Amino acid sequence: MAKTSKKSFRRSILLPPLAGLIAVLSGTAAFAAPHMRAPNTEHTPTQLQRDADALRETAAAGVLAEVWTPGGRAVARSGVADLKTGAPVRPDSYYRIGSTTKTFVATVALQLVGEGKLALTDTVQRWLPGVVRGNGNDGTKITVRHLLGHTSGLPDYLDDVPMEMARTPEDFRRERFRTYSPAQLVAKAMQHRPAFKPGRDWAYSNTNYILVGMIIEKAAGHPWQQEVHERIIEPLGLQHTLIPGTSAHLPQPHMTAYRRLVPGGPEIDVSTFAGGHPDASLISTTSDVNRFFQALLGGRLLRPAQLKQMQQTVPAKPFQGIWRDAAYGLGLMKRRLPCGDEWAWFHGGGGWNYITDNAVTSDGRRTTTVFYTSRLAPDQSPIQQYKTSATLIDHTLCPS
Repeated sequence: MAKTSKKSFRRSILLPPLAGLIAVLSGTAAFAAPHMRAPNTEHTPTQLQRDADALRETAAAGVLAEVWTPGGRAVARSGVADLKTGAPVRPDSYYRIGSTTKTFVATVALQLVGEGKLALTDTVQRWLPGVVRGNGNDGTKITVRHLLGHTSGLPDYLDDVPMEMARTPEDFRRERFRTYSPAQLVAKAMQHRPAFKPGRDWAYSNTNYILVGMIIEKAAGHPWQQEVHERIIEPLGLQHTLIPGTSAHLPQPHMTAYRRLVPGGPEIDVSTFAGGHPDASLISTTSDVNRFFQALLGGRLLRPAQLKQMQQTVPAKPFQGIWRDAAYGLGLMKRRLPCGDEWAWFHGGGGWNYITDNAVTSDGRRTTTVFYTSRLAPDQSPIQQYKTSATLIDHTLCPS
């Protein structure tokens, strides 16, 4: 198994308005408005709030968790949205969903497979001649399936992006508006040798999804952004899910992210930075992410054959210390719940102290999304935070 560094592990993992549908009490969790039937669930508002508070105590500035069950919805908030003003966390906060973007993009790729416009056995070379080559990287040997499932062995371009290596506030401010074309990012990755031969192992690499985005554009005839919007965002009514392109700003309301770049130095605001790529750029809300995963596992976005392909997994050993029996499919992960032989499907995300976790039951009937702004420094392990978030989700999806 290719080794996953603490730095790369941390950064990788990772609608109609709901006014009147969700009742939220300041500092407490509340189930959906009275006209909706109260959820028949053992995970009470008090427990949900307790779990959100526990996550905040792992060095998070603010926490927002939203649960959907057949009986209704519940929201819990903890901490603050802004450390300077003390503004409370709002239930409609926008946030960067990081690598959860990959599930949206993988869904589009699999829709194209179902339409016969793309095949999982197609090589990168077929769609992008000459793009993946050099230092042992060979696009004639890497398939679309390898890219979607992180079994390509390709190096991660993030290891060569200057902003990711920022060690001072000045480094971050100098680099945060810099943008790169997809071809430039792939070229950065091609400077390194692959971790293993395609299909021989599993290792998370954001380069895979830069290439998937490029292939979608070739196969569909439109940019990946247009395909995600027209195939997922618009049909599901995800009115608060945005594809920012090169824009560096988050819409209001949002939670401010902070990071201590210098040991012992101040926490600086790292909320504003440019991205725009298919590996980690979408902006959304907890409600929209829940709606997306509910539709995906409920069979509304993919034909049965393609959903089955998405759910064919290989062990994701670097993540199994956090999520029980974690495994990776095609842009979708699974983890075992602590209630019998139950599984949850998910894809977390994170970057620059914006962290999100989510999970949905196999039938799509119960789904939870958690968003929090971490206050951990780059040299501090996020493992306990991830485990605490996973526990919150376990409690919401598992019958007692």
